[in-house]
Amino acid sequence: MSVLLEDGANRLEGEGTTLRVIGRVDFESAASLAAAGREWLAGCPSGGAVTFDLQGIDRVSSAALSMLLEWLRTAEHSGLDVSGVRLSAPLARLTEVAELNRLLPDPGCASSA
Repeated sequence: MSVLLEDGANRLEGEGTTLRVIGRVDFESAASLAAAGREWLAGCPSGGAVTFDLQGIDRVSSAALSMLLEWLRTAEHSGLDVSGVRLSAPLARLTEVAELNRLLPDPGCASSA
């Protein structure tokens, strides 16, 4: 496991083909998390698969959705297949309310804890 960013309230880890966020993603932290995630994705070999594990996010705002959408766009532009998106219960609810769950790679890939 590689710690990509740690800012007190959040921790971003890259492990194998999984990008994992633990903490709370708000407007203060989303930009730095998104940037660190984009950098990690840029280092992944094109044609590979990645998973976003957001089950460790306990508090969310729309900024968390923006971060996730940014990573999905980056993965697509980098030629990466997103094989799974695991959501915490609060993030799954917010994604559903915003009607963004249909933008996830496969509804079966999204789960809530």
